[in-house]
Amino acid sequence: MRGFAPDPSSAPGVRRLKRTAGTLATAALVLPLLGAAPAAPTDPPDGRLQHAFDSAAAEYRVPQSVLLAVSYLQSRWDAHAGAPSVSGGYGPMHLTDAGTALAATEHHTQGTEDARGDDARPALHPRSEAPAPSKLPDRLTTLRRAAELTGRPAAELRTDPAANIAGGAALLAAAQRELGEPLSADPAAWYGAVARFSAADDTATAAAYANDVYDVLRTGEQRTTDAGQRVELKASPRLEPDTAQLKRTGLRTAPAGDVECPRSVSCVSVPAPYEEFGDNDYGNHDLGLRPAAERVKYIVIHDTEGGWDGVMNLIQDPTYVSWNYTIRSTDGLIAQHVKAKDVAWHAGNWDVNARSVGIEHEGFLTDPDAWYTEAMYRSSARLVKYLSRAYGVPLDRQHILGHENVPGPTTSTIPGMHTDPGPYWDWRHYFQLLGHPFKPTGTSRSGLVTILPDYAANQPVYTGCTTKGEPCPAHGSGEVRLYTDHDAHAPLIKDIGLGTAPTDGVNDLSSRVSTGQQYVVADRWGDWTAIWYLGQKAWFLNPHREAAVPASGVTITPKAGLASIPVYGRAYPEKEAYPAGVPAQSVVPLPYTIPAGQKYVVGDRVPGEYYYAVTFTEESHRVITGKDLYYEIQYGHRVGFVRAADVDLAAARR
Repeated sequence: MRGFAPDPSSAPGVRRLKRTAGTLATAALVLPLLGAAPAAPTDPPDGRLQHAFDSAAAEYRVPQSVLLAVSYLQSRWDAHAGAPSVSGGYGPMHLTDAGTALAATEHHTQGTEDARGDDARPALHPRSEAPAPSKLPDRLTTLRRAAELTGRPAAELRTDPAANIAGGAALLAAAQRELGEPLSADPAAWYGAVARFSAADDTATAAAYANDVYDVLRTGEQRTTDAGQRVELKASPRLEPDTAQLKRTGLRTAPAGDVECPRSVSCVSVPAPYEEFGDNDYGNHDLGLRPAAERVKYIVIHDTEGGWDGVMNLIQDPTYVSWNYTIRSTDGLIAQHVKAKDVAWHAGNWDVNARSVGIEHEGFLTDPDAWYTEAMYRSSARLVKYLSRAYGVPLDRQHILGHENVPGPTTSTIPGMHTDPGPYWDWRHYFQLLGHPFKPTGTSRSGLVTILPDYAANQPVYTGCTTKGEPCPAHGSGEVRLYTDHDAHAPLIKDIGLGTAPTDGVNDLSSRVSTGQQYVVADRWGDWTAIWYLGQKAWFLNPHREAAVPASGVTITPKAGLASIPVYGRAYPEKEAYPAGVPAQSVVPLPYTIPAGQKYVVGDRVPGEYYYAVTFTEESHRVITGKDLYYEIQYGHRVGFVRAADVDLAAARR
């Protein structure tokens, strides 16, 4: 919406808690520069949010369906208690006022995790600085323009959902006028204005956004918002927009570059450099030959812990780390950095890096109301579906991993492994967008469960989002807490690998299971269900299957006669498989075991492999494949690996 002038005739009269003090200081900068901390929103009583859309549509002569569809793509009609998104967007229309959205560090510089995770090379702990302040792009300042168009104070647009919706309607009407189009009652006549509403500066991104809005218009939507408001958009399945309007928007045509993305998204190339520097060092990824030399088995979901522009600067630094893609919050724009054939340094486990694609999402783990937009979720889901088809990656939680689900490769690395995207990432909604919604696949006789709480209603207490020990804001979550007994006052389950007492801290994964993960039922007691977890019997409250549903699948258990078996953080070959000139990598178990009689759900059978790539030149690069086979299992919150020779397989009954 660059260059929009106020139309007088239309006026109506933090983040993830890191282990360094610097991150907390950075997080503390965001809200003050966005404006005063928002007051409690004045959301209308149940049913009146729909009326707010009606009123705004009538006042600014925007079709109500268009206004509803744009808002759904921005926020799914949620107000988020007046808190800003990661890009400083407020309210149902995601009007942006992001004074410091560019000033943030990135999560690979935080904590103690070595993003590369390869024992054959020295640990890699990059450093970064927040980018210098610069002129904010239009996509981060839409609230100011809405205030000018409506004559309403910016504070009101941030905190009052009805005013926020009016601001969005005013922006759409102004865009329509700027294009020289009439304020038509026909939704098909608003394609160009919707494209401009995205505030993207190129036609591909704006068109992808508008196409998503019109997909929502065709399918219709209905849901109850985070404030208890029931909103409905009726489907218009035959609606065909006037896409020719895009040519008159004045947006630039950006070259797509050489990218690996589906056609249904906007995707640009921002290459991560493969360069030599310093004393025989190079970065910031390794060249590979996937899938010919090694299969892509996993897709790892991350959040950036920083704003888009700063992250784009970091990924182009050869001394930094890398990942394959980043997705922008405001409009779902995708940037590809590393080709899927190559190995990015992102997951903290070299074995997982060598077999995965990493996707960063503009967001913050410990700021539950620095929310992920629907545009980002949809764009990400389309990318993951595309990668799934291209590389045969199954669409389940054993292959679509959060960074938090990646195991530490060795015992010493476990405490430093990252915990993003965290408990506020909506896995349930994400897999609905992937076309693989979680649902019951077994009966109570199967003895397996899929974790499946209602995201909005499930609000466990977490602490430490801003201050250690202090409660985080109440918010929906996709995770369920685990106890040592069928009692909410019982101690939490302990993760011996972390070496610390379990807490309800937002970054403490000791005692939590996540939506879509599957476990074997160990016991039941009234409304409580116990599962095998980290070698223990772990209990969670599950009345009327509100936290988990019956599942089917394949399980492993220690072979008969074995008292216990080890669990590994990587599936490396046996020593005899390594050729001359390639140092054998140790196959050392983690501090975890599986005692006799316990069962765990199998995600995949994995060959013992190691990708040797420690030099800039590719002549020495090798994929070493052994005879040992492993099974990937859901062991705790993170996955783990067990040797096939140590276990027996069984299919769970339906």
